[in-house]
Amino acid sequence: MGIGLGHKRHLGLMLMIVTSAMRLHESISVIPGLFNITYIRNSGAAFGILAGTHAGFRLLFFGLTSVLALALLGTIYVRLSPADWVGQVSVSAIFGGAVGNLIDRIRSGEVIDFLDLSLMGHHWPAFNVADAAITVGVGFLILHFFRHKSEVHT
Repeated sequence: MGIGLGHKRHLGLMLMIVTSAMRLHESISVIPGLFNITYIRNSGAAFGILAGTHAGFRLLFFGLTSVLALALLGTIYVRLSPADWVGQVSVSAIFGGAVGNLIDRIRSGEVIDFLDLSLMGHHWPAFNVADAAITVGVGFLILHFFRHKSEVHT
């Protein structure tokens, strides 16, 4: 499960560039009006939820919820058919993203968000590659399960 080592090196390089070459909250426009690289430190959950709580509580909360989520994902993964590659890739993306964020939180108490999107004047909060893997994995898994469920009922 997860992404290959070559990809991790590139992601680590990007993160190193962001944290060493940019100031906190600095933003570099990549595609004007659509995509920026923005250096954000997020000690909370999605959208900064829980960022204002005590660091010990956050570590315990994120640690426990991550372990439970990883156990659930592992259970789902082993129950998938070996031929169900869409399900396996989806669960692996979620698992890899969750592990990546958990490692960052254990190491530094926060995650670095740097992918910053806007579309037609609507701004999405900055996120990281692990968040993107989780989101894409969940989206594909939901679509896959709905498709599989409709195939079973027809």
